[in-house]
Amino acid sequence: MSANPARRFSQVDVFTAEPLRGNAVAVVFDAEGLDDAQMQAFARWTQLSETTFLLPPTDPSADYRLRIFTPAEELPFAGHPTLGSCHAWLEAGGRPRTDEVVQECGVGLVRIRRDGRRLAFAAPPLRRSGAVDEATRAQIARALRVDASELLATQWVDNGPGWVAALLPSAAAVLALEPDYVAMQPLNLGVIGAQTPGHDTAFEVRAFVPSLGVPEDPVTGSLNAGLAQWLIGAGLAPARYVASQGGRLGRAGRVHVDQVGADLWVGGDSVTCIVGSLRL
Repeated sequence: MSANPARRFSQVDVFTAEPLRGNAVAVVFDAEGLDDAQMQAFARWTQLSETTFLLPPTDPSADYRLRIFTPAEELPFAGHPTLGSCHAWLEAGGRPRTDEVVQECGVGLVRIRRDGRRLAFAAPPLRRSGAVDEATRAQIARALRVDASELLATQWVDNGPGWVAALLPSAAAVLALEPDYVAMQPLNLGVIGAQTPGHDTAFEVRAFVPSLGVPEDPVTGSLNAGLAQWLIGAGLAPARYVASQGGRLGRAGRVHVDQVGADLWVGGDSVTCIVGSLRL
């Protein structure tokens, strides 16, 4: 066997049915034999929000194992890489053991359901929740360059990447933000605001993650999962809605949220843009 074998590779645009309008993830198949340094180096080279590596599962109930890297570090879970990697795995002929796909990753097992071409993951439990302290709230205001009175609520919504979130008065206020990334460190900060009546989505979302080498993430599944768990639980959002994200970056992401019993599903469309091979 070659010491440097060619590995299958796909680049998938997630939370969109139209290429180049969502958030791209690089997916490396057959990643056995790559060490941590090689995975991190490739993720840094792609300069995408996340790059993933598909591996055989270690849990017998999982269909595959996924490792997820930003340009700066590995994550235990992330949403758009989960959906994009599952899309690539199915497209390449992957066959789940049951009606749902089961992904093994750093947070454990994540269930993924299929609804036509759309995939949705069951949001994992929050690792940290609850209101933030006054010092963190003040830092959020400084980082967003807004008066603290404009923060209608702030909350920890961490399901792996460390998210803290702020609710602003409107989608327009969210889109107008010009954040201070130096003041933001080391927070990974999500912001949400309600759309005006008649808009095709209920909320506008932005995600700022400078500590992970991604100043603003185009469309973010893990953040939207945490936001939905917070807002639906607090009665601030309906059990089913669509959020938009990526407008300031020239994207048009659509994140579909659906609370069904104890499960909160976060999903969207995906489209493959690049298929090929790579050598590392």
